[in-house]
Amino acid sequence: MTQINLVRMSDIDSQLDLSSGVYNPRGNTAYGAGGEKVGSIYDALVDPQSGAIQYLIVDVGGWFSSKHVLVPVGQVRFAEDGAYFDTLTKDQVRGLSEYHEGQTYAHESQLADERVLRAADVDEATYRQQAFQTPETLKLLEERLVVNKERFVTGSVEVGKRVETHEEQVNVDLDREEVVIERRVVTDPQPVVGAVLGAATEAVRVDLEAERADVSKQAYVTEEVSIGKREVTETQSFTETVGKEVLEVNKTGDVKLGDDTDTLKR
Repeated sequence: MTQINLVRMSDIDSQLDLSSGVYNPRGNTAYGAGGEKVGSIYDALVDPQSGAIQYLIVDVGGWFSSKHVLVPVGQVRFAEDGAYFDTLTKDQVRGLSEYHEGQTYAHESQLADERVLRAADVDEATYRQQAFQTPETLKLLEERLVVNKERFVTGSVEVGKRVETHEEQVNVDLDREEVVIERRVVTDPQPVVGAVLGAATEAVRVDLEAERADVSKQAYVTEEVSIGKREVTETQSFTETVGKEVLEVNKTGDVKLGDDTDTLKR
């Protein structure tokens, strides 16, 4: 074993093309045997030339403390929900040598950690061969609908007023004067001294008065209109075709798949 001459992944982010297959595990939750949470992936030590991960820097501290340890990448199984150390217990991971930023991973520390990590039935040569094998991962992609909303003007409402006319009839009682002529027969006629028929013409003039209507118009407030806006929500359905990648395993010859092969069918 030689001393490690690696760099932190976070120090060379700008040089790595994460879209070309370089896996970024930082921030993932770390689980031990049985799915027990052991900490989180703080960073990784990588080959500065290829970007290949050699060690994961795992934070195994508690609520108020921080302790970083190095776990060879060959010990991990990456999954969508985190990084799994299926053969390591929580105590094993926490029992590794503490790693400080910028330090050289000393040969003595490597040997001590190897004794913790290596299973009793695995020899040194096999362990060291497997310790830095990057797990092969095949990521299956799935399309999902993403909905963005934008506001736009659907129309305008202009509120004004106009004059609408109709005919209306009003009945008014009007008074007027009329002539009343009463005639009565004199039952005991008396002679009129000196009267000569036709000698004089007498006429009585009577002026008659009457009421007439003076019709005018007056405006009254009969209704008040308030104008504003309110927002209402309606649900609309949109249909779109999406696709997803599914695992396809083709076997040639007499090949047996391991018991842990995931053969999900949907």
